[in-house]
Amino acid sequence: MPHCNLVILTGAGVSAESGVPTFRTDADGLWLGHRVEEVATPEAFARDPAKVQGFYNARRRQLAEVVPNPAHRALADLAARWQGRLTLVTQNVDDLHDRAHADVPTGPGFSLIHMHGELLKARCTASGTVCDWPDDLAPAEPSPFHPAGVLRPHIVWFGEIPLEMPRIEAALAEADLFLSIGTSGAVYPAAGFVRAARAAGARTVEINLEPTKGRGVFDDGVYGPAGETLPAFLADL
Repeated sequence: MPHCNLVILTGAGVSAESGVPTFRTDADGLWLGHRVEEVATPEAFARDPAKVQGFYNARRRQLAEVVPNPAHRALADLAARWQGRLTLVTQNVDDLHDRAHADVPTGPGFSLIHMHGELLKARCTASGTVCDWPDDLAPAEPSPFHPAGVLRPHIVWFGEIPLEMPRIEAALAEADLFLSIGTSGAVYPAAGFVRAARAAGARTVEINLEPTKGRGVFDDGVYGPAGETLPAFLADL
């Protein structure tokens, strides 16, 4: 099995065990007290950049208060010993996977893709240039890359296309094993990954706190907190 092509999708359930708030944590559909339309769309940024920048500044500062949990570390350990291609696609915008993998060597076939962007990066609105940005962003942060641009969070907002989709689709087309970890699998395009992997002949496994509505699409399921179930499951690979 370590010589096969493995694609892993991780979602909010993995980082939640580190204390990172999940999307839409409130029963009324709010995300940390804000409606999605207020902080997670291009229109919101155009209408009220101060509110949007302030929201992500607070999320960015929160990263200093959390650390990778056993699920992140188990995935990093797997990448260190995996002899085939391992593509880790995360829907999370935190840097917990990055920190976990920084502590261990990774195999030559490993790649980490942040399909929804990264909190610790910013993007120029004029040129599209992406840069590291660990600090707060001002409402109209001048871009060093274009005189007409400002820096915005490097986050995929509603109405925008997720990042690196051609790379993800190529990996799924060659997958032998697909794992979906800590995600509801309800939002496209990520919701379609399992079907793409199955079309390629891959074995598919859902690893989640509880079965999702899409459980029937997967070959197998493993349920419980990711920090408890994932280390043992990956050790058996």
